[in-house]
Amino acid sequence: MTFARPDHISDLDTLPRMPAWVTSTRAETIEDVAFLSGAALSHLHVVLGREDVPQALLRERLALRAAAACVAFSGRPEREAELRDAVHLLRPGDLPGPAGETCLAWRRAVERPVSIKALGRALPAFEPGQIAGWLDTGQGMPVARAAMVLAAVLTEAPRSDVPALILADIALAKALGWGDMMPLLATGLKRADLCKQGDDLRFACHRALISSAVEAVRLAADLVRRAAHLKTVAPKLRAKGAGNAVEMFLTRDAMAPSALPLPDRAARRLCDRLVDLGAVRELTGRDTFRLYGV
Repeated sequence: MTFARPDHISDLDTLPRMPAWVTSTRAETIEDVAFLSGAALSHLHVVLGREDVPQALLRERLALRAAAACVAFSGRPEREAELRDAVHLLRPGDLPGPAGETCLAWRRAVERPVSIKALGRALPAFEPGQIAGWLDTGQGMPVARAAMVLAAVLTEAPRSDVPALILADIALAKALGWGDMMPLLATGLKRADLCKQGDDLRFACHRALISSAVEAVRLAADLVRRAAHLKTVAPKLRAKGAGNAVEMFLTRDAMAPSALPLPDRAARRLCDRLVDLGAVRELTGRDTFRLYGV
């Protein structure tokens, strides 16, 4: 099932809200939960059709949340802030550690349109043919396909939670006609759900997608407001290269001043100016090696 993108969506002034009955209805059967997850995904599809949604930034934020969920599955203590540090504090030759590897896998999975070649960078432990074979496993409706891919990967590689969830999200995106993967399943599933099979796993995936689609829509609405404010204040920035820096903030979860296309002192001043204008936030609470994001 592939949803057509409505042409009129870009004319709306605000993001459409998820219908309240999607989250308030109690689903007792797989038919009920499938209907609700379909409604939630359809609404998310409409939101993703909006031109004012910063798509790359949304994917990076969802990837960070998915990484945090996977790290929690493994019993590790790192959360989103620690995962940001694990990635941004890396120096050439450094090993990112288990939590950092998880975060990098999700970031790499969303940084390019879905392709087997791009997945090779996100999941280097698996051969392209193996990845393609798993993605071909899915049959039927989108969520059923995702569940089948998830089960297939975990059957062949039982400890590969992260690759399984990444490939399941990719199977879902391909079935829905999305060019880019949106990390959704990891944040809605429980650790015990990964041990399920058949109808039980499909039910868990439908239930997970209801909550994660709702949260993705909320996050998209928040990012639309923040991105609009950043674009509004951009003309006030006089530093050479500020325009490119703004574009980077609109596509990335977090930035260190040293990563901006300005000299170090100018980059730090620009970040401080953007914070003063309420256009970006300092994400670490540290005095040194700060990270900034929309």
